[in-house]
Amino acid sequence: MMHNFSWWRLGWTLLAYGLVLGGVGLLLGAPLLVLLLGALGLVLWHYWQLHLLSRWLWDGRQFTPPRGSGAWQHAFDGIYFLQRKNLKRRKELGRLLKRFREGTEALPDAVVVMNEEREIVWCNKLATNILGIRWPEDNGQRVDNLLRRPEFISYIKREQYQEPLIIPSPVQSMASIELRVIPYTANETLLVARDVTRLQQLEQMRRDFVANVSHELRTPLTVLRGYLEMIGEDPRLEQGPWGKPHKMMTDQVSRMYSLVEQLLALSRLEAKSEVDNLKVVPVPALMTKLEADSQALNSHKQHQIRFHVDELSMRGDGEQMMSAFSNLVANAIHYTPAGGQIDVRWQALPDGRARFSVTDTGDGIAPEHVLRITERFYRVDKARSRNTGGSGLGLSIVKHVLSRHRSRLDIESTLGKGSTFSFVIPKDLVVRNKSVINE
Repeated sequence: MMHNFSWWRLGWTLLAYGLVLGGVGLLLGAPLLVLLLGALGLVLWHYWQLHLLSRWLWDGRQFTPPRGSGAWQHAFDGIYFLQRKNLKRRKELGRLLKRFREGTEALPDAVVVMNEEREIVWCNKLATNILGIRWPEDNGQRVDNLLRRPEFISYIKREQYQEPLIIPSPVQSMASIELRVIPYTANETLLVARDVTRLQQLEQMRRDFVANVSHELRTPLTVLRGYLEMIGEDPRLEQGPWGKPHKMMTDQVSRMYSLVEQLLALSRLEAKSEVDNLKVVPVPALMTKLEADSQALNSHKQHQIRFHVDELSMRGDGEQMMSAFSNLVANAIHYTPAGGQIDVRWQALPDGRARFSVTDTGDGIAPEHVLRITERFYRVDKARSRNTGGSGLGLSIVKHVLSRHRSRLDIESTLGKGSTFSFVIPKDLVVRNKSVINE
């Protein structure tokens, strides 16, 4: 039976024990000897209780402790209470671990738990079907020793897990898997893998369809465009009833031709997964050409366009970067009311990176549209985009170009005040123009 420990009870017990020994010693005429023998007996009794406790802790097979005496019974009861408490906690942890494992087994994804050394701590059954990892045979094995793909090893070493990695399946030759690494605890991470073969096939079918249709449309549109231009050279056209229909047909064919060209450009970007970052792109020279093109495009709007260009170049694909630059500037010109102000900046940042930005004084973009504005064919105002010749593909092209150059498009916009479209080029892709001369 458990009871609270009392120093008063222990003190009175020792006092009573001493008085009894003192009384017996006085009766026998040897009080010191009796007290000495009593103290020795008390020490032996304590050692006996300690022996019972040690034997129970190390060799005992019973859960309940041996029956102690005096203050030792309180110690035995306390240890028994802690054992029951720890047993309850272990059962709760066991149930929690069981629920965790049952939950991960029910997931449609393969889950692998790794420690800080990238060694496998646990995995579910789907890891065998998707990744070829066997449990418990591969327990303690390094995951990069089992998935020996160069891109996966590089992905793990970089420890930049914002984006997933898609690699060929190590189990099925024609399948593709998407890998995500998620921090789990301070020393463990989760490797989550799913089969994306079907999604990859559908995406490839979509890209092939868009590319083929765009290519097939390009030839008839070119023929129509050529004949319309040839007819437009006839001075009698303006005098007859076909002047206005001819202009409308020319505008619509030009719009369709521009849309096809953008679709083909987007298809080429999607098909080309890597960019040669060894080529130097002379950005100041591109800015000079872009300034001349923007002034020609600005002939009707009469905006005040100002360019601020630092002497910086970068490494990458010059054609793709020019496409990104021109799309952002063209959007600012098209969607800013006449007589507005547009500032184009290519500037060096203090940390060695470079930033390109286009700031306009247009109508701005509502917050609910900002997150979707880079989706293909997405337009904030469809009627207005149709009037300005917008296709909803320009920012999609910019997004793909920037992803190839390890950057992303940032959009800051306030309704009624204007917008700023910008992106930052990583430091290792920025080239000082003195370096260009040396090369």
